[in-house]
Amino acid sequence: MRTHLIATAALLLAFLLPPAAAPCAGSPSPPSEGPGEVLPSEGPGEVSESVFASVARFAPIASVFALKACGVEGASSWKRLVVNSAASLVISCGTTWALKYTIHEERPDHSDHHSFPSGHTTVAFAGAHVLCKEYARKSPWIAVAGYGVAAAVAADRVAQDRHHWQDVCAGAAIGILGTELGYWLGDRLTGERSRCSVSVGPQSVAMVISF
Repeated sequence: MRTHLIATAALLLAFLLPPAAAPCAGSPSPPSEGPGEVLPSEGPGEVSESVFASVARFAPIASVFALKACGVEGASSWKRLVVNSAASLVISCGTTWALKYTIHEERPDHSDHHSFPSGHTTVAFAGAHVLCKEYARKSPWIAVAGYGVAAAVAADRVAQDRHHWQDVCAGAAIGILGTELGYWLGDRLTGERSRCSVSVGPQSVAMVISF
C-alpha cells in the first residue's frame, strides 16, 4: 500500500514541476520563472499560457492509467476503464466547449470571449474524479492527491488572469458530473460494472472484489 502511495505521489509531483529544457553548449541559461512560468506567445494575437496548468491538468487521468499499467488493481477492468474514462472526457470537454462558444464571457485579461467555463479545470477535475472512482477504495489519499492537483490547476488559472472564479467552479462541476454521466453511459455500453461492491448486513460490512 505504501509503495502505491509513493508511486502515485511521485507521478503527480512530476506533472507539477515545469519542464526544463537543457541549454545548448555555450549559450546562456534562460532565467527560471518557477511554477508560475508561462509559455511564450507564438504571435501578436496569442496569449501566454501557464506551464503548470497546461501540464498538470493531465496528471490525474495519466495517474489512473499509470497505476493500472503498474499492476495496481482499481475498480474497473481495462475495457471498462478505457470506455468510461473516454466517455467521461468527451462529455465533460464537449459540454465545456459548447458553453464557451454559446455564452461568450470575456476573460479577465480581455484576450477573448471564451472564459466560461474553464477547460483546463474541466479536464483536471474529470481526471481527478476518474482517479477517485477507480482508486479511492485502495487508498483515499490517492483521491485527495488527484483533487488537490485539480484544485491547484483551477487556482493557477485564476491567478494567471485567464479565468474568473465562477469559470473554474463551473469547470470543476462539469468535470465531476460529466464523469458520473460517462461511467453511467459506459457501463450500459459495455455491460460491465465496478468490480468493487459493498454490502451492509445487520452486524457487518463486507467489500467484494470480482475478477
